[in-house]
Amino acid sequence: MSGHAQDLNHGHHDDHHDDDDNAYHATVRGYVIGFLLSVVLTAIPFWLVMGKVLPSSGTTALVILGFAAVQIVVHMVYFLHMNTKVEGGWSMLALIFTVVMVVILLAGSIWVMYHLNTNMMPSHEMTEVRTAP
Repeated sequence: MSGHAQDLNHGHHDDHHDDDDNAYHATVRGYVIGFLLSVVLTAIPFWLVMGKVLPSSGTTALVILGFAAVQIVVHMVYFLHMNTKVEGGWSMLALIFTVVMVVILLAGSIWVMYHLNTNMMPSHEMTEVRTAP
């Protein structure tokens, strides 16, 4: 009877594993690639700032923002394992929705603040104090 109980409990342990070919399987190679890309994408902006390589601070800021965006994608792909196949694509759809909402929120906030500043702030001529002749 113990042999029969053993077969019932442990005989088909592979049945519980996900046999979906679309599932993402993390590898050490993937983690190493992600780590190396992260180090490079951090070292280059650091060098740009410390070495004052670019002539303008505005240009340097834009380049750093570009490297930051690329690093976000590297982290999502190599460490969070986000792609179109994981969870039937729902995690990618949720990410796209979040990005769209953040862009709308930021663009709308900047637009409102710009127009409030333009239309509500007193002009320079109105703030001058007139002196008696």
